[in-house]
Amino acid sequence: MPANLTPQYYKLEREFKAERDPQEKLRLARELLAIMPKHKGTDKLQAELKAKISKLKEQAESGGARHGAHRTDTHDHIEREGARQIILIGPPNSGKSSLLDSVTNAKPQIADFPFTTQQPTAGMMEFETVHLQLVDTPPIAREHMDAYLPNLVRAADLVALVADVTDVEAEAHLQIVMGRLEEKHIRLWPGSPAADLDPLYAFKPTIILAHKYLEKHGLEVVNRLKAAFAGFTVVPTSILDDGSLEAFKAAVFSALAVIRVYTKRIGHDVEWKDPIVLPAGGTVMQAALSIHKDFAKKLQFAKIWGAHTFDGQRVKSSYVLADRDVIEFHI
Repeated sequence: MPANLTPQYYKLEREFKAERDPQEKLRLARELLAIMPKHKGTDKLQAELKAKISKLKEQAESGGARHGAHRTDTHDHIEREGARQIILIGPPNSGKSSLLDSVTNAKPQIADFPFTTQQPTAGMMEFETVHLQLVDTPPIAREHMDAYLPNLVRAADLVALVADVTDVEAEAHLQIVMGRLEEKHIRLWPGSPAADLDPLYAFKPTIILAHKYLEKHGLEVVNRLKAAFAGFTVVPTSILDDGSLEAFKAAVFSALAVIRVYTKRIGHDVEWKDPIVLPAGGTVMQAALSIHKDFAKKLQFAKIWGAHTFDGQRVKSSYVLADRDVIEFHI
């Protein structure tokens, strides 16, 4: 029986054969398996590809390429903390590290020369009781992008693409960053992508930070960026303007498309801290599952305090929650 492989498959297969980085090769192999037609004509191909995936997984878990006794540290995974993970990317000297230093407890190395950041650095950023993980990364340029960086971008919930408005080629350098990620089948996207977009690409929700906007001609460049990247949210930021940093946090929260749900114990007042964070449209059952699956099984009903209910209204597990709702579980 013929395999009947698609042109998309053959294109991806060529990239797989040319790729040398084990982590990227593993990702491409998994994509090949996912898009391969499943029938008797491809049984042998599926078995061969699964064997390759197993071998590549072993290489990736052992640290990839080895040079003598030294193992290369790939930095391709950042342990998640907080409600969501946001990754800062951008060209050299765009100011990613200064942003991280200003809005989190992290202390990255900061200097006025390119490629100061050598490895990812994470810190916690708080926005209205929600703790978000912000990850600074080494810069991306036409001639350089760390091999592990695409995997970090894929894993993040949101991309914050940082532009230096004092850079006369700010737009071109952002296009280079986008182009380098496109080579790795990642497209930076304004808002949430539709489900029917190209399955070979990871479409990552992205906002653009027009950093150092208080510098001379900064606002002019902000307007240029808005025109060049129509559809993207462009946020002017400066470490000298606390208001702009708060606007950055608010833009991140908005772009994540999540809601905060606060819990209260029966007979007690609500404590406005440590909310449950759910995707917009999340339900009472999803909130219960976020606590524990056994807790959700025992759930009988819930009471809600919020903008769309009267205080203490009894609701079913399918009830759709809104941002800042208060929920009281009854089991």
